Amino acid sequence: MDFDFDLTIRNGRISTDKETFMADIGVKDGVIVKIAPGLPAGREDIDAAGRWVLPGGIDSHCHIEQLSGMGMMCADDFYSGTVSAAFGGTTTIIPFAAQHRGNRIPDVVADYAQRAREKAVIDYGFHLILADPDEQALQHDLPQAIRDGITSLKVYMTYNALKLDDYQLLDVMALAGREGALVMIHAENHDMIRWLASRLLDQGHTAPKFHAVAHDPLAEAEASNRAIALSRLIGVPVLIVHVAGAETVQTIRNAKLLGAQIYAESCPQYLFLTAEDIDLPGVEGAKYCCSPPPRDANAQEAVWAGLKDGTLGMYSSDHAPYRFDESGKLPRGESTTFKEMANGVPGIELRLPLLFSEGVLGGRIDIHEFVQLSATNHAHMYGLSHRKGNIAEGLDADLVIWNPQRETTISSDLLHDNVGYTPYEGKQIKGWPEVVTSRGRIVVQDGVLKVERGSGRYIKRQCPEPASIARRPARSHLPGLLGLKGKAWEQQ
Repeated sequence: MDFDFDLTIRNGRISTDKETFMADIGVKDGVIVKIAPGLPAGREDIDAAGRWVLPGGIDSHCHIEQLSGMGMMCADDFYSGTVSAAFGGTTTIIPFAAQHRGNRIPDVVADYAQRAREKAVIDYGFHLILADPDEQALQHDLPQAIRDGITSLKVYMTYNALKLDDYQLLDVMALAGREGALVMIHAENHDMIRWLASRLLDQGHTAPKFHAVAHDPLAEAEASNRAIALSRLIGVPVLIVHVAGAETVQTIRNAKLLGAQIYAESCPQYLFLTAEDIDLPGVEGAKYCCSPPPRDANAQEAVWAGLKDGTLGMYSSDHAPYRFDESGKLPRGESTTFKEMANGVPGIELRLPLLFSEGVLGGRIDIHEFVQLSATNHAHMYGLSHRKGNIAEGLDADLVIWNPQRETTISSDLLHDNVGYTPYEGKQIKGWPEVVTSRGRIVVQDGVLKVERGSGRYIKRQCPEPASIARRPARSHLPGLLGLKGKAWEQQ
């Protein structure tokens, strides 16, 4: 058979979520059409000898060009954010279209879609942050957004401008169950944090390090347990985002053992930072403040164990980029208290290099687990597996060639975001993504961006796999009793 490839990647060590083998990859019209040894050269031809060829990463939790609940705009727009992601080996992102109270969901979606369409250099979808689940949203706007491919919703259990009460959370879960969507939950106990913060501030404890004191690990563990109980009550799957604490990891593990449909992720900051990093002179520690905050060495080990045993099925960046100035971290300059500074750390470009170095080359996970945590599990979790997340004939040619020998000292000067600092400054890592393709287009090569702004595409996502599984008869008796008929309650 004659082949006419647009691109071939030859002689690489290919790893999928399950196997590793030597072969060539032939790409036509943006899709992998042939995987076999000895393929002829394409119009573009890359020799990957001595290097690893892995699926392009999927970052399913990142904040790009988003106005926070505190009214602060992210430092990265859809151009700088996606360029930074691409240089770090990520080829698909799922950031948030954030509804704030009083916003109409169709207007929110249209706004974010326009910004991404004009600027993104890699493919993208959206989650919808839901802050105002009124009747219009639940009965009309959300079902339409889900049909349009926004098949996941994020809700908050804390932050004054965003938090929902338990009654509202149940409403959202029921809606997701009917429509075949997945609910993502920021789980921290709002009143625990508010009570601790109030007393700390009253005593003059305003420095960034007290952010970690106010956001006690018990606040995360309690809210996670409550979210799990709400999910179990009506038999609808949920995903707990950015897990930080050892007790939270164990709570999720126990729920899974009970058969609960609970999923979870963690992030680089919970593997490579601790609360000690926040304890710096003046307001310097603000660079390390995120919610939940990094914990301690014991929590780091618990998160590694959760990633290894599947309790935490995904590894995302939670890239929340705010500059170290009045626009983000320091709205009142040196007088800014820990309650006033923007929450979040940058990490979209370093997410995968950190895990490759410390996880794969450090012996904590194998290469197949790396692929699962960085790409495949995200694709299944969020309805992308028909296009993304692995290396197989028929999938998009989203491929990354990794040099496992390349050594790098991390510096903000090397990165492509618009933040101006990195919490991992000076860290030594090994392994780096040197060639990145998206739908067969060479996006990054030899340290150079090869594509134009606006060349990324919106990916309409299918029903997330957890929601598909939930369509089997629910364990709970409540669906039938309450008349919750719909997609998530129907037998496949």
